[in-house]
Amino acid sequence: MSDQGKVAPARRRGLADEVADRIREAIFNGAYAPGEQLREVELSGEMDVSRGPVREALRLLEREGLVHCAWHRGTTVTTLSAEDVAELDSLRGALEDLAVRQVIVRASDEDLASIAKTADMMERAGDAHEMVRLDIAFHDAVFAAAGHQRLADAWDGIRCQVHLFLLTRISRSTAGYLDCIPREHHGLVTALRARDTNTALDLFAAHRRHAVDVVAGTTA
Repeated sequence: MSDQGKVAPARRRGLADEVADRIREAIFNGAYAPGEQLREVELSGEMDVSRGPVREALRLLEREGLVHCAWHRGTTVTTLSAEDVAELDSLRGALEDLAVRQVIVRASDEDLASIAKTADMMERAGDAHEMVRLDIAFHDAVFAAAGHQRLADAWDGIRCQVHLFLLTRISRSTAGYLDCIPREHHGLVTALRARDTNTALDLFAAHRRHAVDVVAGTTA
């Protein structure tokens, strides 16, 4: 066996991660809309970094499903197709059903209080983008309270795409959005605190279905 190490020296990835964070944040803030092109030259200039970290950051975001890279179009913010929405909704539903069952069986009162706190914060949301962030935070708390690490990892794998889906939802309509979302989530908290599995599953499903219907244009 040679003296050469078994693995290559690790490379620092901090800058690419930071660039990815900043681009992701811009997408979530609405600075870049679905379908909008992300140009390496412009991004590197705005962030005062070379194109290498930008290119690597865009690859990271592509793996998250937030951007799409194609040789003939460059890199664009992902536009969710009807098939994308259906697949994302069915997978999210399967994960969330398990999370709800786990929470009802395993969650402590402190876990439920943490979930309720995110719902309370929605009452003070200043705009639709902040509400989307709190919506994601609510579901983060649900998956955390489930006490199931692999389930939490699975949620983390689609979390950014769900965020993008909710941004698509508010791009379709915000009519009554700031009023209805806190109310829906308080209902979810009530069902979880009551340890009422069937009601909780039904309410979570209705919550998801409402958003899908808005994106599909079948409801306001």
